[in-house]
Amino acid sequence: MTHDGPDGTVGDDAPAAAGTLPRPAYAERPGALRVAWLVFEIVVLYLAVPFVLLHLILAYKLPLFTVLPPMLIAFVAILAFDRGFSLRKELAGGLRLWHLLAILLTFLLLGGAVAYGVSQLMPRQFLDMATNRPEVWKRVMLLYPLMSVLPQEIAYRTFFFHRYGPLFTGHRWALILINGLLFGFGHMLFANWIAVGGTMVTGMLFAWRYERTRSFWAVMVEHTLWGWLVFTVGLGGFFFTGIAFQGDFSLPWIRK
Repeated sequence: MTHDGPDGTVGDDAPAAAGTLPRPAYAERPGALRVAWLVFEIVVLYLAVPFVLLHLILAYKLPLFTVLPPMLIAFVAILAFDRGFSLRKELAGGLRLWHLLAILLTFLLLGGAVAYGVSQLMPRQFLDMATNRPEVWKRVMLLYPLMSVLPQEIAYRTFFFHRYGPLFTGHRWALILINGLLFGFGHMLFANWIAVGGTMVTGMLFAWRYERTRSFWAVMVEHTLWGWLVFTVGLGGFFFTGIAFQGDFSLPWIRK
């Protein structure tokens, strides 16, 4: 249960980001008007914006890596002007040893299963980039954490948990589920079911990890590991715009 503090704030029963400062009562227990506004924000930022970006990518052949950095700047700017949030506090949390061990164990078990599945179901794609295009693979390994993971984790974990956590007070699993679904929906930019379905599942994993650890670096590490796995075992083609939406995996409304 929440409780009023001496400064007019309430307890932190609502899910929040690691950098969230004590909230005033109106933010911790949002009224109907504020709830409606926050839901509208979610619809615009996490449902409408991906559709707009998909149009830009398909219509103007816009590379995805040119879109993500401006998104990162926009979300960081919003957070920077939010008096209820401290970016320094968000980034200063660090990564505890047992959290890292849990991440590595989860990755070894589930990632190993994914790698084995690709080797059996898609033998021609297995290790294709790492073997046949090693220079491209090395660049992806180097740039992926900064150019892809960082903006995604700021937008989907830090910003989402901070801004919309009060909507899920007492319903953390609903937050994890919705966050994962929206994360997968955002990957419709790649226009195939492998990208959308896979990121819905991993998005729930990242949301659960962040809710449990309140560590930005924990989800940065975990997300990076899974991205490296995708591009190493042969699934990278499903995560390049303009390449993967073909055959039975394509989204029906975008098929060529």
